[in-house]
Amino acid sequence: MVTLPAQALIDFVAAIFHRAGSSAAEAGRIGRYLVTANLTGHDSHGVIRVPVYMRWRNNGDLVPDQTVKLLVDTPALAVIDGGFGYGQTVGPQAVEIGVAKCRQSGLAAIALRNAGHIGRIGDWAEMAAAAGLVSVHFVNAAGSILVAPFGGTDRRLSTAPFCVGIPRAGRPPIVLDFATSLVAEGKVLVASRGGKALPKGALIGPDGVLSEDPALLYGPFEPGGPRDHSRGSGAIRAFGEHKGSGLALICELLGGALTGNGATSAPRRFANGMFAIYLDPARVDVDQFFDGEISRYVDYFKASRPAAEQGEILVPGEPEARMRAERLARGVPLPDDVWAAIVGTARDLGMSDQDIARATG
Repeated sequence: MVTLPAQALIDFVAAIFHRAGSSAAEAGRIGRYLVTANLTGHDSHGVIRVPVYMRWRNNGDLVPDQTVKLLVDTPALAVIDGGFGYGQTVGPQAVEIGVAKCRQSGLAAIALRNAGHIGRIGDWAEMAAAAGLVSVHFVNAAGSILVAPFGGTDRRLSTAPFCVGIPRAGRPPIVLDFATSLVAEGKVLVASRGGKALPKGALIGPDGVLSEDPALLYGPFEPGGPRDHSRGSGAIRAFGEHKGSGLALICELLGGALTGNGATSAPRRFANGMFAIYLDPARVDVDQFFDGEISRYVDYFKASRPAAEQGEILVPGEPEARMRAERLARGVPLPDDVWAAIVGTARDLGMSDQDIARATG
């Protein structure tokens, strides 16, 4: 296990993407958002993605420094094409447009298509919450067929994330952010590189047998080699049986079909689609009731007697906040295979061991 200070890791990742052709501003955003995912405990969306992004960039599937195009632009609605830019660049642009429209109209909807991997969706909910807005996000990943629907064994869905953010005055927002699969694909990737093992029965084979072996999703792989889910014969299971499978379908239809991104289908260029709704609670809450009622109900919710000794009731966003504080203090832990893959990517771009040492402090 390798442990690095967060800022050193941000700087190293930024140096990699700057060397790969991104502007300094974009490279810094990629580094910051990927490391933020690690800081919040979402390692599946963190720096483990560096070699994957670089492979997509080398294949032409990611385009540096894209400016989004507005295909539809009304006071309360926008349809946006990300041009296959890095999600850490086109994602913030889409949210900024949604926030601006919501401030004017009180309610806005943004349909984003053709975005590169937009990472942890909680980042975009937190961005909206910082502006005082409630947001709801339905996301799909066209070209990433990974998940079997409830009752099936073969892949028909992406991991189809769903996210809701609710601002609170003077306190961190409540952010519910999860893949509708039992685990995110990135968690399978983490497990395949020596990280946290998968939950029991997270994967399903073509014979219907449940498994926790990442090779079922990726096929045979070398410890330091690439991971290609198109080579595997199995699928990730949807969470919550028919409920998670149904919510995944809705994410595909709204995040994929409605946005024009395309619902997940046979091999095609990877792209995230996101249908996001933004609401200004100040326009709805004429009696200034909302924030106080949130506080009252959260206290009531958390006062439930824990089922386990020493247990605690948490609300969405609290585990991430605690993990962020811990990792900022102690550093970001990376399994050896993950670190080796990132260093290998840097070397492939011509960075020497001295360059890597300087970049990581």
